[in-house]
Amino acid sequence: MRLNKYISHNSKYSRREADALIEAGEVTVNKVKMDNFSYEVKEGDQVSVRGLHVKERTELTMVVFNKPKGTLVTRKDDRGRTTIFHKLPGKFRHFIPVGRLDFASEGLLLLTDSPKVAEVMMKSGLDRTYNIKIDKPLTPEMEQAMQEGLVLDDARAGGHEKSKIYGMEFAPFVYYEVRGVSTHFTKLRVTINEGQNRELRRFFGHFEANVLDLKRVEFGGIQLNNLPTGKTRFFTRREYDDLHKYLKILRQVEAQEKKEEEDRLKAERIREKKKNQTEDQKRRAESAEKKRLKEIKQKNSNRNNPNKKNRK
Repeated sequence: MRLNKYISHNSKYSRREADALIEAGEVTVNKVKMDNFSYEVKEGDQVSVRGLHVKERTELTMVVFNKPKGTLVTRKDDRGRTTIFHKLPGKFRHFIPVGRLDFASEGLLLLTDSPKVAEVMMKSGLDRTYNIKIDKPLTPEMEQAMQEGLVLDDARAGGHEKSKIYGMEFAPFVYYEVRGVSTHFTKLRVTINEGQNRELRRFFGHFEANVLDLKRVEFGGIQLNNLPTGKTRFFTRREYDDLHKYLKILRQVEAQEKKEEEDRLKAERIREKKKNQTEDQKRRAESAEKKRLKEIKQKNSNRNNPNKKNRK
């Protein structure tokens, strides 16, 4: 994990504040001042900020937050706009959002005090379910793309105007259901298993349809239900149990993949060693053959030139 990310995940500082602290020489790693912004924190490293040790959080707390529209999923905004941390109780100021919902979107947002869990869940293929409203009727082309997936070289429509993301690939939707239709809009419930930047807005933007409302109502089996806007709740015991089971499966899969990779590398090393041995044996055999032929040639030369032999 990069140094600024490690500090922001395990302290009260944001990533930008961590960068400023690194630049000011107030961050040490193993008691040595660190000015390398790209430094990857390794297991056993002791990171300190202004002389205070930054401890890696090992406990796990999960919170469900009903994000209101008009709030940013970030700690601070240069333009002074409202962030989720203006709405969250102070005891959650160090929590990490699992993914993002854009400024105009609302609904279920998970937060945790575990950087590792946040990263795992953000990268996961867990289902995300949304209620959305678009400003056009649903077309056969939209339905085909939802069923089969979509690859766009230009996916800027629906994205933020300053976004540097150009192309995008959309996996087939896990599920979709039409919940309301008129001549001017369509209401849908859709489930996807990705979390790309403004993914649904870009998807429908390709078909020249604007997403008027977007509300996430479920993430990985965790449901928003009747949680009021701007309010939080902790995971239930069942939700914690399900999460721990999921994380255990992931660890088992990762361990298996690691073992398979180690076995693959070991097999490659053995093959390379055998190859080198074979080549070495071949070189020795060729060298011995050259020496033998040279000796035969020398003997023949001596037989054909007795005077040379006598001179010796």
